[in-house]
Amino acid sequence: QVQLVESGGGLVQPGGSLRLSCAASGRIFSINHMGWYRQAPGKQRELVASITSGGSTNYADSVKGRFTISRDDAKNTVYLQMNSLKPEDTAVYYCYARVINPEKNALDAWGQGTLVTVSS
Repeated sequence: QVQLVESGGGLVQPGGSLRLSCAASGRIFSINHMGWYRQAPGKQRELVASITSGGSTNYADSVKGRFTISRDDAKNTVYLQMNSLKPEDTAVYYCYARVINPEKNALDAWGQGTLVTVSS
């Protein structure tokens, strides 16, 4: 059993910043990929950013240069620093992790989602 708990969402004005955190806990041997997805009302869930265990990152074109993903493996935590936020960034943000359990099986875990609203 693995749990992902997100925090850091909220209401922010356009041009502002927020930092999302996602902590994984439970039966974890290691964590491979971690990432953030988002889903706006009436739209499909889309990848925002991802980071491998080696630190390689990938970003959606819409957030390149504004968002930064990072991870702290000692804390099993992934972060998303969001700067220069725009109203179109408004969505529920979901954390994702590909976890390896002590039995060396790979499991996909998702957080419950945290709402980010960008509005004046």
